[in-house]
Amino acid sequence: MKELTEKQRIILDYIEDFIENEGMSPTVYEIADFFNIKTSTVFAHLRALQRKTYITRTSKARSISIRGFRKKPGHLSFLLPVPILGRINAGSPADNLEFKEGEIFVNTSMLAEKDVTDAFALKIQGQSMRDLGIYEDDIIIVVRRGSLKSGDIVVALVENETTVKSYFPLPGGRVELRPANAEFTSRIYPDRQVQIQGKVVGLQREY
Repeated sequence: MKELTEKQRIILDYIEDFIENEGMSPTVYEIADFFNIKTSTVFAHLRALQRKTYITRTSKARSISIRGFRKKPGHLSFLLPVPILGRINAGSPADNLEFKEGEIFVNTSMLAEKDVTDAFALKIQGQSMRDLGIYEDDIIIVVRRGSLKSGDIVVALVENETTVKSYFPLPGGRVELRPANAEFTSRIYPDRQVQIQGKVVGLQREY
């Protein structure tokens, strides 16, 4: 079988969970409603899954079946809706109003059980983290709590402005917020001026 894209895998997981839980396959409209996407987008994903031989289906309702149905261990909370809270600047710190723009569905394997209720997502604006594979319009998954270590990618609040950078604590009560792009320079702040909003634990991208 050919490799799936992230979105195709998430939809396939949803279909399998639905069949396992409901004893029947979901309709195109149910899939579209769950992911808040157009039915035409669902049809496109289903056609791709058919071409890659992961599913079979006919024109009849609830005709989707998974080839080699996989029994996954654990509970069915395989997908988790996480709120998207606006944009985050991957450049110089910039004003960022925190408001919910929608939701994104992430695989629970990205999150520890204790982090599920503290996760949120932000859309990237800027290119300062591109050398670590974070590009403009990518969506980063962030958890609010947890211990930090040097080099972790964080969302930081600096003088009421937000940015995403690699975190490096320094001697003398200072913090370096380091970009991953040679066109940008690191900035060093007294640690009292830097409030860590969360640690980046994952990323999703639309192709």
